Amino acid sequence: MLLLDTHALIWLATDLPQLTETAKSAIRYHAQELHVSAISALEISLLTKCEKLDWGKRPLSRFERALEHHCVKTVPIDAGIAWQSGQLPHIHRDPFDRIIIASAMAHGMTILTKDRTIPTYPKVKVVWE
Repeated sequence: MLLLDTHALIWLATDLPQLTETAKSAIRYHAQELHVSAISALEISLLTKCEKLDWGKRPLSRFERALEHHCVKTVPIDAGIAWQSGQLPHIHRDPFDRIIIASAMAHGMTILTKDRTIPTYPKVKVVWE
């Protein structure tokens, strides 16, 4: 199972060339088991609100269409994942990434991310390059 970091989902949804060949191959290989944390919806919402990401006049609809088009399932944030994200070592301060890491750990997923800090967590599997 593959858990897309927020930037990976954005690049997949917008067909941007930032996805590496390894990332594209992982997406194809895991096409029926692609996931994204619910926290990515919040992150994308904030990015569109502060105009760092232009997803048009209906960004929520675009987000939902991207999930549907690429058969990406949403991983909810439950109390266990929230708790685990707070218990992670203080390597990464980004709360979005901490939730993504905890989600991957809880569900035995590999994270698709270009972030170089995430792979430094013990017991976290990452693919990108």
